[in-house]
Amino acid sequence: MGKGKLAKFAEMAQNPLVVECPFSVMQEGHFQLRGHWHEDFFHNDNPIVLELGCGRGEYTVGLGRKHPDQNFIGVDIKGARMWTGAQEALHEGMRNVGFLRTNIEFIQEFFAPGEVSEIWLTFSDPQMKKATKRLSSTFFLNRYRQFLQDDGLIHLKTDSNFLFTYTEELLRTNNLPTEASTRNLYAAGQPRTIHEQLAASIQTYYESMWQARGIDIKYLCFKLPQEVYLAEPDVEIPLDEYRSYSREKRSSKSVGR
Repeated sequence: MGKGKLAKFAEMAQNPLVVECPFSVMQEGHFQLRGHWHEDFFHNDNPIVLELGCGRGEYTVGLGRKHPDQNFIGVDIKGARMWTGAQEALHEGMRNVGFLRTNIEFIQEFFAPGEVSEIWLTFSDPQMKKATKRLSSTFFLNRYRQFLQDDGLIHLKTDSNFLFTYTEELLRTNNLPTEASTRNLYAAGQPRTIHEQLAASIQTYYESMWQARGIDIKYLCFKLPQEVYLAEPDVEIPLDEYRSYSREKRSSKSVGR
């Protein structure tokens, strides 16, 4: 491990906005903040919103700036990336932003029923080979329902046509209420819902690079009811045909851009 990463990990350990709890640590006992994020971490009763797979934390921090009346938690296992947003939020004195470093596969262990009001999935890996690894799959939606409020909102913002189409089909298969849906969030002259306006108001570094390559940014917002049985869509979806920044090659094909 490079000295730069070691220094970042040391700063993360001292940052009061960061909670580090890999699954190996969580196995040692009950996660103490579960059910107590409001009083013990944020010290307020404002709604809690998660960004799962937050990367550098650009969206978490951006949302926190725009909505001081809400609490935002960025979740990722990559501590060296998360360091950027965590340091930025600390230096700005933000009290409504936090970061949880852990495995998202076990996210239901960190929040109590009804403790979270919304979830953002921003540029998640589409995981084209295995549905259960997709953050918008029924595998994960059933986990989210263990702590998300009834009819809580899930936002999906992605460059991936595969992931967007898969999630669209999942919503159609299960008749889940859709609040917003667009295959080109930044199309000129397009009327936007309130949710689309918020999604378009924050742009990450890699998002701007995708746009420069001519890749449209897609956005979905839907409600997740507690009592609906969820089934996987039975459809064939074309694979993405390009390499995405900081990810492995998505398919055997390549498109010059």
